Amino acid sequence: MFKVQLYDTTLRDGAQQEGISFSVEDKLKIAAKLDELGIDFIEGGWPGSNPKDIEFFAKAPGLNLAHSIIVAFGSTRRSGSKAEEDANLQALLESKTKVVTIVGKSWDKQVTQVLETTLEDNLDMITDSISYLKSKGLRVFFDAEHFFDGYKVNPEYSLEVIKRAVKAGAECVVPCDTNGGTLPQQIAEAIRAVQKVTSVPLGIHAHNDSELAVANSLAAVQAGVSQIQGTINGYGERCGNANLCSIIPTLKLKMGFDCVTKEQLSKLSDISRYVSEIANLPPYSWLPYVGINAFAHKAGLHVSGLAKWEDSYQHIPPDLVGNRPHVTVSELSGKSNVIYKAKERGLPIPKGSEIKKVLEQIKLLENQGFQYDSAEASFDLLLRRAQADYRPPFELVDFMVVVERRRRPPSSGDQEEPLSEAIVKVKVDDKIVHTAAEGDGPVNALDQALRKALIQFYPDLAAVTLTDYKVRILEETAGTASQVRVLIESGDGQEHWRTVGSSTNIIEASWLALADSIEYWLLKHATKAKR
Repeated sequence: MFKVQLYDTTLRDGAQQEGISFSVEDKLKIAAKLDELGIDFIEGGWPGSNPKDIEFFAKAPGLNLAHSIIVAFGSTRRSGSKAEEDANLQALLESKTKVVTIVGKSWDKQVTQVLETTLEDNLDMITDSISYLKSKGLRVFFDAEHFFDGYKVNPEYSLEVIKRAVKAGAECVVPCDTNGGTLPQQIAEAIRAVQKVTSVPLGIHAHNDSELAVANSLAAVQAGVSQIQGTINGYGERCGNANLCSIIPTLKLKMGFDCVTKEQLSKLSDISRYVSEIANLPPYSWLPYVGINAFAHKAGLHVSGLAKWEDSYQHIPPDLVGNRPHVTVSELSGKSNVIYKAKERGLPIPKGSEIKKVLEQIKLLENQGFQYDSAEASFDLLLRRAQADYRPPFELVDFMVVVERRRRPPSSGDQEEPLSEAIVKVKVDDKIVHTAAEGDGPVNALDQALRKALIQFYPDLAAVTLTDYKVRILEETAGTASQVRVLIESGDGQEHWRTVGSSTNIIEASWLALADSIEYWLLKHATKAKR
């Protein structure tokens, strides 16, 4: 079986995704991680296009990569210019990489309509550029842009582009599905046609506009290409590029290509999340293989099977790609879900009647708008409260929240400013505390008042902070009488947890989530009230 090379273009093509803007340091960090993953070629950027990429190539040698080769990307010379005088080609030389990738048009209509030149001139631009770079001692890959679209309407010209690139010295030719509209069988057919006119190694560069970039890349491999270009998490312009986080494990685990080691593959999930963090994008939970929900199980039948045989509802063992099973609980859950989650989270295993009570409670509460998939701290409390001997660290007696307009003297120049004040009464053991606090809004005021009441009994509670607050309206047609769900994320500097509340009253929903957050932390740290 032939070797498949992995070519990553996250730092160039992936960076073209809306919302992504990598700094030079970001790109250097990602390149180091890609080296750990065993990527063969890392396309660092287009040095002729911006100062940031020029700086990256200047600093890249300091990475001391163990496996990966840094590649500079650029286009063919401009029409009417000489290769040795072309600024883009000179920038490629100045990047001092050993490998460069040149992109050129292979669709006749792109040549005449976009480049606004002749088909023969385009061929000369390609051959001159590749020949010039080869004469300078560089290894040259050629990206045949829009190849598959061009092949559909004028296969003779598209194939001639390939032949000219090979004759000029390209060591690998990469047909590109630039618009992302080609089907897998069309990819395979075109690749076989290319193989009839050249014997050099071929690659594939697929975009995901038809949700087929991964399938097209794998179809190309089956047809004989030996290089796959793609990005981490499928980042890229429009709908993205072929996702290497799906391609790599499929190649290794399902198609038998030893493209990375087992150790490298086990880092895949961590690297996926690392790159999303650097990109300042939330990890997409439903990504195959590496998403947090890739091995999530919700239906009771599935969890029951999973408990008996771990492969019953998983296509691979999750740890092969550095992921893990994730069982959720909902109105669809059975006893197996509850037992599995209790074991997973180190909680006492509920007995028969307790399990029944928990399941009934889950179904009742989810019908009222609660959801425990993303609020595992609230689920922990649900399990604890089902135990006959459970005693909460505090109890709510009542609360009240006031929001009013506070007018400042006109001379101050300030606008009317709403005042939020919460009054809370809680019971700790046999003591009742009645306190009040102001805040930046009603939820913040509630949070401040509750802490003020409890901190005299639990001083360590000062470490807990509210880090995120989300509200979702569940019944939009009900207007202001809609059921709302509040999801709160809290932290203490060491860990984060999420709790949920639901009500037709947003303040009550917030209170339920806030109270769960604090109760969870107090129980987790086994904090006893100070009298």
